[in-house]
Amino acid sequence: MARYIGPVCRLCRREGTKLFLKGSRCFTEKCAVDRRSYPPGQHGQVRSRVSEYRTQLREKQKLKRIYGLLERQFRQYFFKADRKKGVTGENLLKLLESRLDNVIYRLGFASSRKQSRMLVRQNHFSVNGESVNIPSYLLNVGAVVSVREGSRNLLPIQSALEISGGRTPAWLTLDQGELKGEVKGAPTKEELALPVNEQLVVELYSR
Repeated sequence: MARYIGPVCRLCRREGTKLFLKGSRCFTEKCAVDRRSYPPGQHGQVRSRVSEYRTQLREKQKLKRIYGLLERQFRQYFFKADRKKGVTGENLLKLLESRLDNVIYRLGFASSRKQSRMLVRQNHFSVNGESVNIPSYLLNVGAVVSVREGSRNLLPIQSALEISGGRTPAWLTLDQGELKGEVKGAPTKEELALPVNEQLVVELYSR
């Protein structure tokens, strides 16, 4: 499967906002967006015309990069959200948030979604008592995510928990002593507070 292997800080600079792809580094003075708040490349500081299509495309790219998805996979999530009842944009955000790698990141077991995907593939987590190593695994309400017994002292997990301080979104609960969390409900748009206008993404795919 294809994957992006370049410097992720370039992605943040390209979108002109922090996408928090680098974990704790994004909160320090080393953050590339704070140091160079213009797009990468030799033409990064040249002004260009902003069209409606470009604005929609940039919003889609931001959302895709936040969750670490490639175009084909992202498009499949959009079509699935479009078939569900309700507002397509909000459905899309809920689907992306219910991915196993994202829930692990939100629970504080990983400092970034990229690290979370790596930990999932290495089989460090279980869902409802069953081992799962698929980052895109979708969690339903009531699902319990646990760190497996042999992975409880893993340095990346312990370090991430120290950084997060046990803080989790309202739609998740964390038992830090048992190293497990539960999905209590679906997140709302306000709770996510993402730097993305998902309605522009819907408009782009509806062209």
